[in-house]
Amino acid sequence: MRRGGGGFGAAPHSTSSSTDGRPYHGNPCLTMHQPWASLLVHGIKRVEGRSWPTPITGRLWIHAASKVPDPDTIKAMEDFYREIYAVDGITHINFPQHYPVSRLLGCVEVVGCLRSQELVCWEHVPQSVRLEGLTEFCWLCENPQKLVVPFEMRGYQGVYNLERRIHDGAVRGLTPVQGPLPVKFPLPDPRDRFSLRPGSLTFDASKSALQKSPTVTAAIAGARAAATQFSKKDQNATSSETRADSNSSNDNPSSIVQGTPAYLQNQNQPSTFRSSAAYSQNPDAEPRRSPRSLDYEASNRWR
Repeated sequence: MRRGGGGFGAAPHSTSSSTDGRPYHGNPCLTMHQPWASLLVHGIKRVEGRSWPTPITGRLWIHAASKVPDPDTIKAMEDFYREIYAVDGITHINFPQHYPVSRLLGCVEVVGCLRSQELVCWEHVPQSVRLEGLTEFCWLCENPQKLVVPFEMRGYQGVYNLERRIHDGAVRGLTPVQGPLPVKFPLPDPRDRFSLRPGSLTFDASKSALQKSPTVTAAIAGARAAATQFSKKDQNATSSETRADSNSSNDNPSSIVQGTPAYLQNQNQPSTFRSSAAYSQNPDAEPRRSPRSLDYEASNRWR
């Protein structure tokens, strides 16, 4: 049975599952750039955009990379969320006061994954959620929880295991978060907790497409522009930092994760799912890959 939706209150601790339904023996974590990381943990951002489908469902820990966010980037993303929430009548949002870096921030529950063209036409979710569908794959997140005291730690590229010593301390410091408009994503098949996957929805795009006001269109353009700072050119400029600081970004052209199926089994050392090519050129690009990496055929899991 699916666990609780996006309302106030902490979700019970649970083991995440791989997208083929088998248990995931670990504590999956994803490193994201700021301000996107904090916006997700604070329940403002409910859709995590990637160029690759999520390899797991269930609890996903969120870590902020080391790049300090530019004030203009923060403003662009806060303006974006103000505009899209206004479509649903939400006029006040409590944005984070700070956007810490190189810290474990909290966790969310990934309940499914859709392609952008499915999400933007999904009439059963608020319009503000549909307006978040700006990337090829959209990871759907509920039940945000933040750490009262964020943990300093290093991150890795992709979805990797949180070290046990960090995890054991983090679970005791979580507090539930009430976002501006919590959402519970309805499952196409309530009997199957993995039914919310690319290709699972049927819709008429001609009837369901959102009509965007000029201010919303401008806000979306601003959000896209904010994401362009994480380009291959930026990767080259920061390559020396990447070697010195394992939290630095390593952004490449987008592709879907490919490889041979494997699962993380060592919970005491970080390891990752590895893409045979690069990850998404998006605002939430990951830092460098862990030396203890594993391949994972995520794209095939959602077919």
